[in-house]
Amino acid sequence: MPCARWKMAAPALWPCPGLLRFWPRGLRGTLSGARGLLTAPRARGLFKDFFPESGTTELPELLDRRRAGSSPQTVYCGFDPTGDSLHVGHLLALMGLFHFQRAGHNVIALVGGATALLGDPSGRTKGRAALSAEQVQANASALHRGLQTLAANHARLFADGRPWGTFTVLDNATWFQKEQLVDFLATVGGHFRMGTLLSRLSVQARLKSPEGMSLAEFFYQVLQAYDFYYLFQRYGCRVQLGGSDQLGNIVSGYEFIHKLTGEDVFGITVPLITSTTGAKLGKSAGNAVWLNRDKTSPFELYQFFVRQQDDSVERYLKLFTLLPLPEIDHIMQLHLKEPEKRGPQKRLAAEVTKLVHGQEGLDSAKRCTQALYHSSIDALEVMSDQELKELFKEASFSELVLDPGTSVLDTCRRANAIPDGPRGYRMITEGGVSINHRQVTNPESVLILGQHILKNGLSLLKIGKRNLYIIKWLQL
Repeated sequence: MPCARWKMAAPALWPCPGLLRFWPRGLRGTLSGARGLLTAPRARGLFKDFFPESGTTELPELLDRRRAGSSPQTVYCGFDPTGDSLHVGHLLALMGLFHFQRAGHNVIALVGGATALLGDPSGRTKGRAALSAEQVQANASALHRGLQTLAANHARLFADGRPWGTFTVLDNATWFQKEQLVDFLATVGGHFRMGTLLSRLSVQARLKSPEGMSLAEFFYQVLQAYDFYYLFQRYGCRVQLGGSDQLGNIVSGYEFIHKLTGEDVFGITVPLITSTTGAKLGKSAGNAVWLNRDKTSPFELYQFFVRQQDDSVERYLKLFTLLPLPEIDHIMQLHLKEPEKRGPQKRLAAEVTKLVHGQEGLDSAKRCTQALYHSSIDALEVMSDQELKELFKEASFSELVLDPGTSVLDTCRRANAIPDGPRGYRMITEGGVSINHRQVTNPESVLILGQHILKNGLSLLKIGKRNLYIIKWLQL
């Protein structure tokens, strides 16, 4: 049971033994009000652990917008800018925030512009590489923009006609930059007990590791606890959302706030998404699928989800999309009849890509898919230079002037696609060259607009099975 993991004298996790898991499965998605708000994401597998046990009664009442005189609550989740882009691992926590926002509550996405300088030890076997203050600031700005883009796409493309809460992006550097170290330790540090901090599993694991744990990393949970306290005082925030590896930090925040105010706050965790090998998806593990277009294109994001196996696609539809559970059940039933169509994978990929990159990004991903996997000339003709570069990242990109009488042989040589001399000539005559998915065998053929050169002034040159060259023709 989750409650057995913690050694400090603190309230147990909810459910422990677990109220919600005894409710009939068919009712979990249909319960209304706050209880439905909590159970619907839990039925999707999105909400994992709840803290503390008093949440079984207090949290549903707190979140019930139907009660007379009730007001929106505030929920927050933190994102440390250790990189310049969010990734798929962050998306799950964002989906949790969106569920609260859609239920009429206000949500805060907190960028850790200060805490990123320390490095969160949770779930890590060794310390993070140190980042300069300038790099953290640049990363924080990038994450701020990324979070705002996702919130805007959510509001624009997934509205359901109900009044939603607000979505706010903050940076904890705003308040930590005003703190003096000695004053902070004197006023805040006295409320934390060393025995309790040392008992956290994340701390225990690091202390037993060969590298050990730095004082900066050890102090991370104190700063995260203070974040919760600051947001509670300033914004009335009473719920923190985080990955399951953040539970220890959430507990620290609960204890700190309860000591200072006597009030109860609450924590909810979301599961960690892992690769097929069981590794956590993220920057540190080297397997991140980024949400920034410059790092992972809409096409690559789309293909990541299209390639999901049948044994995980239903879970991902529940976690990463806002589709109603009955609709997901229907999609999976159709899949049983026609698995070759990969309907659930395509719907999953479309929903996620639209949320991350907007309708324009989804259209781009579909064009790239048609051009690459279905040899669609029509798709190639309407693709932009950016899309082509994203689609063929390993391809050489050249800008060439189209001279009168330019031949297939001239094109291949000017693009450095074939060797000089007879060998390059034979590569064409023997059928090893295609332009825009059409095989060419006459080296002396003059390029024809509309056939070898598309309407957008591009040519896709392919040598053999894998070598791609993109040519942008100038002065057509």
